[in-house]
Amino acid sequence: MIEIPAKLIRNHSEKSPEWLAGLPAALDRYVDEWQLTVSGDVMSGEASLIVPVVRRDGTEAMLKLQSVNDESESEALALRTWNHADVVEVYEDDPETSTLLLERLEPRTLDDLPDAMEATQILAEVLTHLMVVPAPPGVRRLSDIAAGMIEDAPRVIPMLADPAEQALTWRFVAQMTELLPEPGDRLLHWDLHYYNVMAAKRQPWLVIDPKPLAGDPGFELMPAVWNRWDDLVATGDLSQAIRDRFDLMLEVTGIDRDRALGWTAGRILQNVLWFTEDGDTRIEAELKAVADALLA
Repeated sequence: MIEIPAKLIRNHSEKSPEWLAGLPAALDRYVDEWQLTVSGDVMSGEASLIVPVVRRDGTEAMLKLQSVNDESESEALALRTWNHADVVEVYEDDPETSTLLLERLEPRTLDDLPDAMEATQILAEVLTHLMVVPAPPGVRRLSDIAAGMIEDAPRVIPMLADPAEQALTWRFVAQMTELLPEPGDRLLHWDLHYYNVMAAKRQPWLVIDPKPLAGDPGFELMPAVWNRWDDLVATGDLSQAIRDRFDLMLEVTGIDRDRALGWTAGRILQNVLWFTEDGDTRIEAELKAVADALLA
């Protein structure tokens, strides 16, 4: 018997109750099939149950149980496509259930580094390694994601209460539409922020938890910009701090500024559409601050 973490129950009790109810049986199944021994208390991400285990040969590992969806189905493929020196290793996987047996990493992420700019520098260096790898066949395409946003925009944008914010969001649509004919073909992580880069024994830092896409690396910058938000606020000049972080990412990665700005507008648009469909009638303050700092 296991105690499902409250966060996982909160996130999945409505959208995937059957998967949630089946977690104890799923844990038993993979412990048996992959000859594992549970070695610690279960943990969870936003969408997965993480169980510390030991393999038959004594190797420490993490069993990741998650529901099958567009984000999880290519995770193992992406992790095996990138250079082994940059990402967590996949020991076993079951494509039918998106269950993974992963290398055990250290309980420390880039979010734990006191210096936010040092953390951003490391994150950017990691991205330079990931962004040169072509996406393998079968990975979702940024072009399809972007086209879907453009298609949804006329329905969702009028839900914003402020006409000025509606006009700003239409600007994001225009910027992304301009880039759509050349969406890129690199293997993107999509969620490359400070919590998704963890310390390890074989390398200082390794990437975890991709939501794989085939597309332009300029689409990768937004998570680094608006995570560790309190560090930006603490500088006393929020707009300049956002620009400094963005500029550091560009300097390290060499990503073209205009394309990075255009795809960052697309990332802001994506979040505005998500949040508005969930009931918001104003652009979230953090998204607005990023837009004002970078896209004004």
